[in-house]
Amino acid sequence: MELYMTILTLTVVLSTEAELLHEYFGIHGCSETDGEDMHGVDGEEMWHADFNQKRGVVTLPDFGDPIEFPKFYETSVIEMKGCKSDVAFLTNIFKSPPPEMDAPQTSIYSRDDVELGVQNALICHVTDFYPPSLSISWTKNNVNVTDGTSLSQYRLRGDGTFNVFSTFRFTPAERDIYSCTVNHIALQGQPQTKTWDVDVALPSVGPAVYCAVGLTLGLLGVAAGTFFLIKGNNCN
Repeated sequence: MELYMTILTLTVVLSTEAELLHEYFGIHGCSETDGEDMHGVDGEEMWHADFNQKRGVVTLPDFGDPIEFPKFYETSVIEMKGCKSDVAFLTNIFKSPPPEMDAPQTSIYSRDDVELGVQNALICHVTDFYPPSLSISWTKNNVNVTDGTSLSQYRLRGDGTFNVFSTFRFTPAERDIYSCTVNHIALQGQPQTKTWDVDVALPSVGPAVYCAVGLTLGLLGVAAGTFFLIKGNNCN
């Protein structure tokens, strides 16, 4: 059983120019196989370490003032080695106690209104889970797909759980069915799957039918009234 460690550090910084309070936070954690190192301010991520690509990733918007994070990635690598060493040490001391776990809640929805043949994106939103490690897979018409998929960084919630987004770019066609499947330790080997099918609102034929029927009945009513009016005149 893997043992996860997550440390949240909060620091209040006072700006002497505008006298504004800002809240810095950092998330540092690891398991025997995974690691997470992220820095942010006021609830927004600024930088995280990508240990797969072996580099640091600045996540500030393009229109913001550029900020450099010198030697942050190199420091993260050193911290992860120490963290994993601590995990092994603590696991041996505490004999791998059962970790605290929260099962994820999953939803799936389209980014934009659906139009056939127009590129769109499906979003698989997974929230309220702990520890912060899971996998998300996609299918189209029961066939696994990987092209066009992406996964966001884990985001810490106020209650100590996490959420994450997986996005799948697609072009909707009639009768297509998509699904995202979530695997997490708290699900105990029973993956959580949500499905989504192409549902496009087609123009309704109801108003045209009602108008045609109403017009027909109206004409029949006029014809019947004329007939009885003529018969009445003949009787006179």
